[in-house]
Amino acid sequence: MHLFNGMIGALVGSAVAAVFILTAPLYVDLFQIMQLTVFAAMAVLALSLGFIWGYGGILCFGQTSFFGLGAYAYAVSAINFGDSTPAILLAILVPVIFAALLGYFMIYGGISDVYLGVITLTVSLILFNLVNSTAGDFYKIGDARLGGFNGMPGVPTFNLPGNPGYILTPEQAWMVTGIALILVYLGLRLLIASSFGRIIIAIRENETRAALLGYDPRIYKLITFMIGGAIAGFAGALYVNWGAFVSPTIFALGLSAQIIIWVIIGGRGTLIGPVIGCLLLQWMVTEIGAQQALDANFILGAILIVFVLLVPKGIAPTLRDLVMLRLGQEKTAPPEVSVKVKT
Repeated sequence: MHLFNGMIGALVGSAVAAVFILTAPLYVDLFQIMQLTVFAAMAVLALSLGFIWGYGGILCFGQTSFFGLGAYAYAVSAINFGDSTPAILLAILVPVIFAALLGYFMIYGGISDVYLGVITLTVSLILFNLVNSTAGDFYKIGDARLGGFNGMPGVPTFNLPGNPGYILTPEQAWMVTGIALILVYLGLRLLIASSFGRIIIAIRENETRAALLGYDPRIYKLITFMIGGAIAGFAGALYVNWGAFVSPTIFALGLSAQIIIWVIIGGRGTLIGPVIGCLLLQWMVTEIGAQQALDANFILGAILIVFVLLVPKGIAPTLRDLVMLRLGQEKTAPPEVSVKVKT
């Protein structure tokens, strides 16, 4: 019943969000639409880590590895094919294959959570340096020049499936990105409510007990890791569609740290929490950057310290606990008794 009520609430909330996404271009200017588009793309990235860390118990410091691979796979494919549809599919497939290979050697190799985080972080730094050193005409895949530290400008953006000549407008790209965020969120909610989701949560809580019950924690953790890589790669395609540009900074250490901060502040162990944390902090950083009065990284660090000390559960779990506490108080409150006095 609790899962059913939660899914109903998710559907209602998603319907409200879909209405906002479809009607926003009617009353929001183009600059704000572009901002909302990149916010939504990064929220998909936040969901990827929120799922594998919050539910699979896998702390990945290098989620930008899959994000960047997806972005570059999309850029190279879109330039060579001239069509965004196969490019999006490859943006998902390439990170999945990479996550399968990397995850297999780490998880089946018995790497503990701390060392797993260090390895994934190191992989991101290796990819950053590797792609950063691909300047020159020699480094190209088909017609796509990787560009090294200069990046790849002029990447074709999304087109109508089956019709490469129909390029989506910024408003249509916003709708696609926003609806994609909703679909990824609902897809993960359904996955968590399934038997697979209950098993990975059981493995997160007590891996030894789950193994004694007959489940192989390694294969479930590997699949969870691959799903997170697929979602991060898809987010990379959405990000490139927003700016029509990709550079090695997409693998940067700073972005890896930001993703973790989004999940911590929004609330680990929830799906809406990473989305809230991502949208809130991106908006704050944008506003701070526009004022040019304070350093955005300093503010992010201060916010993280405050939340770790005062709101360790994060925004979404804390609000949920407050609502449940309020409802519990209302249910247990004694009924009012009216006393009639006879005269």
